[in-house]
Amino acid sequence: MEKKYNLLNVSSPHFHDSSSTRKIMLDVVIALVPAIIAAVVIFGAKALLLIATCVVSAVLAEYIFNLIVKKPCTIGDFSAVVTGVLLALNLGTDVTILQAVIGSVFAIVFVKGLFGGIGKNFANPAITARVFMLLCFSTVTSFTVPKTVELVSSATPLVNLKAGSMDLLPSLGQMFLGLHGGSIGETCIIALIIGWIYLSVRKVIKWYIPFAYIATVFVLFLVSSLSPMVALYEILSGGLFIGAIFMATDYSSTPLHIKGKVVFCILAGIITFIIRKFCGYPEGVSFSILICNLLVPYIEHFTRNIPLGGSANGK
Repeated sequence: MEKKYNLLNVSSPHFHDSSSTRKIMLDVVIALVPAIIAAVVIFGAKALLLIATCVVSAVLAEYIFNLIVKKPCTIGDFSAVVTGVLLALNLGTDVTILQAVIGSVFAIVFVKGLFGGIGKNFANPAITARVFMLLCFSTVTSFTVPKTVELVSSATPLVNLKAGSMDLLPSLGQMFLGLHGGSIGETCIIALIIGWIYLSVRKVIKWYIPFAYIATVFVLFLVSSLSPMVALYEILSGGLFIGAIFMATDYSSTPLHIKGKVVFCILAGIITFIIRKFCGYPEGVSFSILICNLLVPYIEHFTRNIPLGGSANGK
């Protein structure tokens, strides 16, 4: 009996069945729950309001956009929920509700929807929206210090590191627990590591892909400062963990093959180091991931698998 196969030429991400996208997005949401709980405990009700605002705005923006362009409703795949949560966790509590709505709509409509929807976006919607908000609103870089702890300085650890004020840094225990200033979802390292383990166990991501990003930043700061403590504080500060775990592993905006994904993360780590070390801006994760998103076609080209007997130029 002759078998017939239907071959579809579609954009990434490529899954085995139609429900896989929803399953993976649900896994990502579950992995983000510890960070959400930590954000609310550390930063209070404003953090919960910010998360709820971004999620609702993202879901509504996707629903209305699909309605206007007469596309099937896709809010059931939970990708808009993931975008909303990730964007909120990358913001400080000084961000207003209106600004959060603008950022969420920008992520869904301009970064995701106008490029064809999930799998066709050129960059991670949440990280691109955060960069957009950084350029538009000064409150994005204005962080509230958690009320659960009294710190010597209200500056974030990255600002103190940039200024060389090691004596004003929180303890390593406070760094792991998230008891310092920063975006609501980036401070609690333990919560992010729990999400990392969950996604790795569920085989949504490879554990060593985020590790390549984090390790690159650690090694570069270790070599440049000759201080393990400086390098340790650098990787525990800012959005490195949340960026490496949840955004540098995005299926749609990162290379398809494992080798390309590792190169993507190493390159993002190098750019993060350059921005933090030599530029006036103390953080660099958002810009580095966005830059690497734009370089994905080139990374794919130079890291693609060459068939046995073939050549690098495909001839």
